[in-house]
Amino acid sequence: MSSKVWKAIIMGAPGSGKGTISDRIIKKFNIKHLSCGDILRRHIQQQTALGVTANKYMQNGQLVPDKLVIDCILDEVSNIGQKSWLLDGFPRTIEQANKLAECEKVDSVMNLVVPHDIIIDRVRNRWIHLPSGRVYNIGFNSPNVPFKDDETGEALIQRDDDKPETVRKRLEIYENVTKPLVEYYKNGGRLVEFHGKTSDEIWPNVVKYLQDKV
Repeated sequence: MSSKVWKAIIMGAPGSGKGTISDRIIKKFNIKHLSCGDILRRHIQQQTALGVTANKYMQNGQLVPDKLVIDCILDEVSNIGQKSWLLDGFPRTIEQANKLAECEKVDSVMNLVVPHDIIIDRVRNRWIHLPSGRVYNIGFNSPNVPFKDDETGEALIQRDDDKPETVRKRLEIYENVTKPLVEYYKNGGRLVEFHGKTSDEIWPNVVKYLQDKV
């Protein structure tokens, strides 16, 4: 069990390894993981009032309004009580950050900084077996037969989202959207950045930082 109550946010561009680092933090330090996307999906699956409303926007290809997202996350956070948690995917805007600050004191904001060319190279080699969701990475976790699923022998595909030109655009959008948020937390003295090319390179520095935090 964690000896201290530690409340934190993790940030990182698509393909930066945020999911991997989050999973390792949760397992090693035994804290609650709060994923904005997972929470919204759960509300939709359970058909809560919030989930039904959010789903209407998503079905129409619209972003879920800030107020709904904020209400959803703050409700989840308030139900945790005095336990450590790691928040992933929220806040995304200064307004969301201010609303969170009104209810909770965030101890740390961990920002994973991975060079964009490394992310693009990593993602461009990602191939998927669509029916099962199995993911392969050429050169790291290659299929036994090139571009064929190990279990079924069926063809692997590359999602449009993983094509270099698309990834580059997503990274540009992410940087533009999150830059004010990074500055917001930096000015508040809570931002800590972890630089590296891989999750294995970044992870030891994360552990060292967290040893006396959690």
